[in-house]
Amino acid sequence: MKKVFLSFLILVSGAFICQSCNLISSAGFNSKGLPTPDSANTSIAAEEKVDHSGWDQLLKKHVDSDGMVDYRGFQKDRPALDKYLKMLSSMQPDDTWNRDQLLAYYINLYNAYTVDLILRNYPTKSIKDISGAWTKEFVKIGDKEISLGAIENSLLRKMDEPRIHFAINCASISCPKLINEAYTSKNIEKQLEKATIEFINSDKNDISASQLKLSSIFDWYKNDFTENGSLIEYINQYSEVKINSNAQVDYKNYDWNLNEAK
Repeated sequence: MKKVFLSFLILVSGAFICQSCNLISSAGFNSKGLPTPDSANTSIAAEEKVDHSGWDQLLKKHVDSDGMVDYRGFQKDRPALDKYLKMLSSMQPDDTWNRDQLLAYYINLYNAYTVDLILRNYPTKSIKDISGAWTKEFVKIGDKEISLGAIENSLLRKMDEPRIHFAINCASISCPKLINEAYTSKNIEKQLEKATIEFINSDKNDISASQLKLSSIFDWYKNDFTENGSLIEYINQYSEVKINSNAQVDYKNYDWNLNEAK
């Protein structure tokens, strides 16, 4: 009987640990029918479907070059943020939007509503202290309500673009940094490439030719990075250090403390 109970405890503990490690990746899978064209849909997109200049101004004002966020400053500019969120929510993406327009919209939507979530629960030490941070459907898109988890998992991750993992920011120290400019369909390719190169070569990863200690992002979303080859092959596209194909791979603990500027 004791062995059975012990086995049960181990099973429950393992499930809890697994759930905790995959908190973001398992949260919210309902796309609410919103469009997600794949990478083949790259029709020329000279026009911007959405004016992201309001968000751009807020980011330049309240986010430093290291991606640390002045949440108190954002609070003082709450009317400007609310105006941008209201404008985003009034949009209803459809099949006439191409890949670049949707990427810019969904990335900015995710990042802006994450800042909004922090402000509505401020002060907080970590986004993980906020109940339902990735599962509550509080993000409005037209007549729909969707969760942050759904934006990530059911929209962005369906677009065959693994670089989105370096563009969306979960308000934590170990996250890829929140850049201090808005993403736009005109510049999205250049912005995603820059975000990926900066993250992979930052102190969020320890890279040498024979050994890697990577951000847990590469563990949680490994399948996204290995559709066309190995994880090392993917990282080698962007790494300043050439990595051996047989290099040892380990993962860092994730720091969920708030990415707040001091």
